[in-house]
Amino acid sequence: MAELGLNEHHQNEIVNYMRFARSKRGLRLKTVDSCFQDLKESRLVEETFTIDEVSEVLSGLRAVVHSEVESELIHTAHTNVLLLRQLFSQAEKWFLKLQTDISELENRELLEQVAEFEKAEFISSNKKPIIDMIKPKLAPLNESGTAELLNKEISRLQEENEKLKSRLKTVETQATNALDEKSRLERQVRDLQLDQGSQKDLVQTPDVNNLENTVAALKSEFQKTLNDKTESQKSLEENLVATKHHLLRLQEQLSLAEKELEKKFQQTAAYRNMKEILTKKNDQIKDLRRRLAKYEPED
Repeated sequence: MAELGLNEHHQNEIVNYMRFARSKRGLRLKTVDSCFQDLKESRLVEETFTIDEVSEVLSGLRAVVHSEVESELIHTAHTNVLLLRQLFSQAEKWFLKLQTDISELENRELLEQVAEFEKAEFISSNKKPIIDMIKPKLAPLNESGTAELLNKEISRLQEENEKLKSRLKTVETQATNALDEKSRLERQVRDLQLDQGSQKDLVQTPDVNNLENTVAALKSEFQKTLNDKTESQKSLEENLVATKHHLLRLQEQLSLAEKELEKKFQQTAAYRNMKEILTKKNDQIKDLRRRLAKYEPED
């Protein structure tokens, strides 16, 4: 079977579009056939016709067929625009800028390859299972070079950013718990001081000193722990800010690289040749329109 150089998923998407285009083409051809059939049944009822009558019949048929063909061409162009819109919309979600080569649309070798692919695909369509009609989202296009490295770096930084946020939440929770523990200890100290004031005759001095030393040691250890947590939180916040700045710089570098690539492409011979071809095509179309205007009937 003829191949288009794409993976299986994308090739199946092309087959679905070709099936859609074939069905639309078949409907339009039936419409054109019905135009001729209607003409035979409604106008060709006499055995002989004058030149004027034949000319009138052909003019009417030409107008109907022209309208049908023009309608189909416009519809095909609009559906192609919607198809490109889907592809571009999904590419923009991944910060990609797709480019098209209009000159390739008239590449006879590629057109013959597509025709061969369609012929092979639909001749053997009876032997193939029906393609699943679920519409999956298109995967992002494979990239290479600077853009790929920058996107990988952006993804890595985003993952690291999420990890830092998670660690920051953990530190905040630990700091809150430490503050709660500090408040609890302070309440215990006040309660002990109140008990000491109301029961001086029952409390021995060495025990009070030991308790005060223990409380002082607990305060010192808690203050040290709290300072360590604060320093850790500050370090995490600084790392998070630095990561964000690095991410912004990478995004700016990506944008500059894309602009530079686009500028270099516009300076290539292929771009100039394509522009020259388009200019010649436009001039030919204008010339043809001027020639056709001479033969169009005046209102």
